[in-house]
Amino acid sequence: MLVSPTVVVVGLGYIGLPTAAVLAGCGAHVVGVDINPETVAAVNAGRVPFVEPDLERAVSAAVEGGGLRAQAVPPPADVYIIAVPTPFKADHQPDLSYVDAACDAIADQLTGGELVVLESTSPPGTTQMVADRIMIARPDLSTDASGGRPQVHFAHAPERVLPGRIMHELVANDRIVGGLTPAAGEHARGLYASFCKGKILVTDALTAEMSKLVENSYRDVNIAFANELSFICDNMGIDVWELIDLANHHPRVDILRPGPGVGGHCIAVDPWFIVAADRDNARLIRTAREVNDAKPAYVVDQVVAAAEQFATPRIACLGVAFKANVDDLRESPAVQVVGEITERIPQASVTVVEPHVLTLPEALVGKASLGDLVSSVEWADIVVLLVDHDAFTAVGPQIRTMAGKTVIDTRGAWR
Repeated sequence: MLVSPTVVVVGLGYIGLPTAAVLAGCGAHVVGVDINPETVAAVNAGRVPFVEPDLERAVSAAVEGGGLRAQAVPPPADVYIIAVPTPFKADHQPDLSYVDAACDAIADQLTGGELVVLESTSPPGTTQMVADRIMIARPDLSTDASGGRPQVHFAHAPERVLPGRIMHELVANDRIVGGLTPAAGEHARGLYASFCKGKILVTDALTAEMSKLVENSYRDVNIAFANELSFICDNMGIDVWELIDLANHHPRVDILRPGPGVGGHCIAVDPWFIVAADRDNARLIRTAREVNDAKPAYVVDQVVAAAEQFATPRIACLGVAFKANVDDLRESPAVQVVGEITERIPQASVTVVEPHVLTLPEALVGKASLGDLVSSVEWADIVVLLVDHDAFTAVGPQIRTMAGKTVIDTRGAWR
């Protein structure tokens, strides 16, 4: 890699912005590109449009030092990193429209010699699709220097970080990089070695794409086992939390804990990419997804049953983030639960307590109100713990305002 490369990061979200800040902190000249003008303005002011520990300090320092700026259109650069969303459609087929738009935005800037890295979690074959799309737009270039045309290097480098620990894990974790060619793989290795202290593991692009999907599918299958146990234990009158604690005393057993479903952009999405790639053989992976996707409705059933004793039930739902102590609402089962509660119990008044956001997610606007913890619990007939934020687990079920309430604890945090 160049000593001080110019790097364009397309997509300044939960992965793109931390990557841009870390690269700028290591001496690269970084331009962040985003279609949201509010995000561009925030970054150029040294601010961060979402919650992530230590990120704002890194962004502020990078902007103040001149190593990072943001704009709407990508300029010429040595390296392009695509870090845009890759959601799925209603039929669980991947939606790659954001990746397509990123390819189109950078195609005109290429002259040859650049490295284009897809960081977005993607179905197998997407890196090749990125190269093909750009090569169609730029027939004067090549992926392998064939015909004497200037070569552009394409690689995939999936992120492997945990929200809330991104700035640490981005640097400390091992990193998988996969090139469409061996040369592209080595170029990508050089880029990530500039800031990664973990091992840089080089493979081909298809294997790199699959590695991220497999990692998250493994976790999804194990969560599905725990959630399925919760269904079985409820049906048999067994305390699932006690059962799991007992089973985990076996030296080779480590059962995860059930919850209201699975959220976040990765675990709730990535397994469907494998299913879409090989529907006939991805039977266990598909079933695990179906088990976890069914859990929010199961929680709603519990709330509906509890609400039957009240003419106009007052329901406090604690948490709408997809996991504890973050503001990330992507694919959050808690949002789904609250939305379905308002639809299935139209006579209910529903208050949401979420200490990490200032406004309700769009899906809940007009259906629920946002309140503080103490007054919402004091007011409610039914308290539903959906996210085990520290602010919630610290109070426990013994606080005065819980007396006489119907409590549905989906996380086992108040046992």
